[in-house]
Amino acid sequence: QVQLVESGGGLVQPGGSRRLSCAASGFNVTDYDIGWFRQAPGKERQFVSAISFSGSSADYTDSVKGRFTISRDNTKNTVYLQMNNLSPEDTAAYYCAAKRGAWSTRRGEYDYWGQGTQVTVSS
Repeated sequence: QVQLVESGGGLVQPGGSRRLSCAASGFNVTDYDIGWFRQAPGKERQFVSAISFSGSSADYTDSVKGRFTISRDNTKNTVYLQMNNLSPEDTAAYYCAAKRGAWSTRRGEYDYWGQGTQVTVSS
């Protein structure tokens, strides 16, 4: 059974940090690029970051560049999103997704999705 399970969400103060994890099972994760998306209330799900299957390349949306870092450990079938200097605008449900082949910023091109983890940035 294919599964992507996000964890690490929670309440964090502005300026704080959080590391999200995305644990994959039921498929060969090394064949897939992994993306992170987020969805704030009343808004569409948007691309945040993605990493290649090997971990050698990554991409970020402009609003998180310099603050977020994506990484992966294929030995653990896990992808991480380290989020620093968080602001209330980062409040959203965060989802990881897997795509065979090169990553995309388009959510419709991903094959598998997790259920999401909520990140709330508030004092």
